[in-house]
Amino acid sequence: MTDTLRPVDDAAVAAPDSPQKLKRSIGVVGGTLLTLSCVTPASTLFVVVPDLFGSLGTATALTIAIGSLLCVAVAFCYSELGTLVPSAGGEYAMVSTLAGRLAGWLVFVLSLLVVMIVPPVIAMGTADYLAPVVHLDPAMTGAGVMLLATLAGLLDLRANAWITGVFLVLEVIAAGVVAVLGFAHGERGADSLVSLQVAGPGGRPDTVTAMLIVSGLAIALFVTQGFSTAVYLSEELEHPRRNVARTVLAALAISSVVILVPVVAITMGAPDLKALTDGDISTMVTAWSGSAVGTFVSLCVALAIINAGIVMVIQNSRVLFASARDKAWPEPVNKGLAKLGRFGSPWVATLLVGVPGALLCFVDLDTLYGVTGVSVTAMYLLVAVAALLARRGAHRHTPAWRMPLWPATPVVLIAVLAYVLSRQETGYLLWTGGITAVATLYWVLYLRPRRDTRWLVSVPEDAHG
Repeated sequence: MTDTLRPVDDAAVAAPDSPQKLKRSIGVVGGTLLTLSCVTPASTLFVVVPDLFGSLGTATALTIAIGSLLCVAVAFCYSELGTLVPSAGGEYAMVSTLAGRLAGWLVFVLSLLVVMIVPPVIAMGTADYLAPVVHLDPAMTGAGVMLLATLAGLLDLRANAWITGVFLVLEVIAAGVVAVLGFAHGERGADSLVSLQVAGPGGRPDTVTAMLIVSGLAIALFVTQGFSTAVYLSEELEHPRRNVARTVLAALAISSVVILVPVVAITMGAPDLKALTDGDISTMVTAWSGSAVGTFVSLCVALAIINAGIVMVIQNSRVLFASARDKAWPEPVNKGLAKLGRFGSPWVATLLVGVPGALLCFVDLDTLYGVTGVSVTAMYLLVAVAALLARRGAHRHTPAWRMPLWPATPVVLIAVLAYVLSRQETGYLLWTGGITAVATLYWVLYLRPRRDTRWLVSVPEDAHG
């Protein structure tokens, strides 16, 4: 267990035949567009938030607001660690460097679990929002979206920044339309946001307890989770010491506003408590504006889902690429995952993300989707632990963006996230724990006995420039 706390030797570098580094080709604007597209505010609003309305009713906006405040502390941790360790490995590179190889390996597994499950689940929702135009099979449509995202992921990253940027504008417009319509058809005042009511059996009001809000925080954290994509792109951001923090914080601020304002508007504009609890946002939009506007919003959401698929495939492929460069797998696998295509993208890793994602669209992922909330919370917890260790030894003097109120920020965050985890459903905790146990066995049986040749997490040489 000492491996959990012992940092990776800073001198560890890849072998001479290691894969080439990704090229720095994007600035803050491009990085923020890609990051916001991974948050995908519109698809989050239409796919994830309705589940929160179903369990939290009028307390949904309050829960998301609390989650966004917690994410500010998380973003501080990501910003500092992302500038200390600007690597395509993201969380696992940061945690491995600061908290040890085993901790980094577990974070890698948690992050891979999150980013592999979410894209196909969201992609299958595309058919629902294309329904005003054409009726399609959800599984087939989701698979098509994943394959389209895979093809886009093979392109140059700068090109993808502009493609996703155009889609992002459309989804922000859709969220804005929902906000304007909700406020214009207000049925209740601002005090309803703290009334803490949800429709129970027969439509009668039930009280939303504090424990329900705490339990809902795991999903609320997931609502804006995509801001962490900036650290995955840190190896391709120009001037990472400055731009990683700017990208992380800008993406969190913008996504929180784009999601929270429409949620407030829907809460105030829903016809009654039952309609709010049902969470059928498309029906409410159609009732407020007519079928034409409802169709426009639905099509924007469908584009937002495609957009999210593209960015998630990009993100996931970078994680696999970095894990191969850091020798996480048997050598033939490492060589395959580390291959770069003509556009500079890791094409084998991209295909291994997108094609299985298309196949997963034909599998029931409800339970695994529930696990993502637990996985995100556990991942944030380990990142906060790494942030607590970020100013010891040689790292104390490394040029980096530094968070305010350290060490209070990571200490408080660790305590809150541990409590949120303790309030999650046992089944989801068992699923996550089982996957973590299997990952630990791989570490014990394969990675640890080969410490000198496997899992050599390192920062690219030019990252400190």
